[in-house]
Amino acid sequence: MSQPDATLARVIRRDIQDMHAYAVQPSAGFVKLDAMENPFALPEPLQIELGDRLGRVAINRYPAGRIDDLRAALAAHAGLPAGCALTLGNGSDELITMLSMACDLPGATVMAPVPGFVMYAVSARLQGLKFAGVPLTADFELDEAAMLAAIDEHRPSLLYLAYPNNPTANLWDDVAIERCIAAMGRVDGLVVIDEAYQPFAARDSMGRLARHPHLLVMRTLSKFGLAGVRIGYLMGAAALVAEIEKVRPPYNVSVLNAEAALFALEHAGVYAEQAATIRHERDQLLGQLAELPGVRPFPSQANMILTRVPDAAAAFAGMKQRGVLVKNVSSLHPLLASCLRLTVGTPEENRRMFEALRASL
Repeated sequence: MSQPDATLARVIRRDIQDMHAYAVQPSAGFVKLDAMENPFALPEPLQIELGDRLGRVAINRYPAGRIDDLRAALAAHAGLPAGCALTLGNGSDELITMLSMACDLPGATVMAPVPGFVMYAVSARLQGLKFAGVPLTADFELDEAAMLAAIDEHRPSLLYLAYPNNPTANLWDDVAIERCIAAMGRVDGLVVIDEAYQPFAARDSMGRLARHPHLLVMRTLSKFGLAGVRIGYLMGAAALVAEIEKVRPPYNVSVLNAEAALFALEHAGVYAEQAATIRHERDQLLGQLAELPGVRPFPSQANMILTRVPDAAAAFAGMKQRGVLVKNVSSLHPLLASCLRLTVGTPEENRRMFEALRASL
């Protein structure tokens, strides 16, 4: 009989054995401000209405026409331009995997500014693709010259641009983005603008879709307020999306998730009010954090604030001891040294977070 270690050595890729699984911090009993979730639950009357609606869903059947209804609702919600199409993923993570699979040609490279969303690199490497990270400037702006040089050197198949970026929360310069899109067009590559945090940002990229046939815009309902429902969507030229659709697993979105998403879109005004409250709270927090000695909050267009503190490990531990859970990102990239990522919560959660940070400095 084979020994477990011998079996793993024979059948599991060495690079996967050397990896660490994506870690989720235990959060029971904490003020949970580590994952950029919308902190607001649905009002109770809508909870009852949603529960009744989900109870009538035909869960004995595979998802079918209701998925098409969700596509149409998302297209209307996003203002999808004529000539474009939309495909669905089980969150943005699955869409990133689908893109890696679709572009998995020998020697292909995926590129993104760093620090950025870790799944761009993880997905590329799991699919056997090369990953090229281009460092941001010290203030977390796009290094336009470095980006253009890297595009010319690596000729990437995919370039991810998060807008706003995670974990830095900022919107990059639009002129620099346009030049990167043009440079990718010259090397016949695709650009994916990841707008996961669009509900909290002053600008978006939908107007670019009609101008750039090699551009895709990716969004999610997670930050909208449905992190537990797992709905991501990818938009672009119909011919391009049709190719990516071919690697989408059949029935990757459950009929319950689709129904919950449709319900939320029908009540989009409620979620828009929540987003407005979060933006207001974010702006207040930015001012409060800037007054703390030794603390530097960076500009934010998302529902999080990247904050540099004198000692990130000590501040994180002190906040956790006081019942507040945030994210210590200081080890993710040299540019993030001494940085915490603070999710914007409810007014009461934000008060507790600020007090915990102040007491932990």
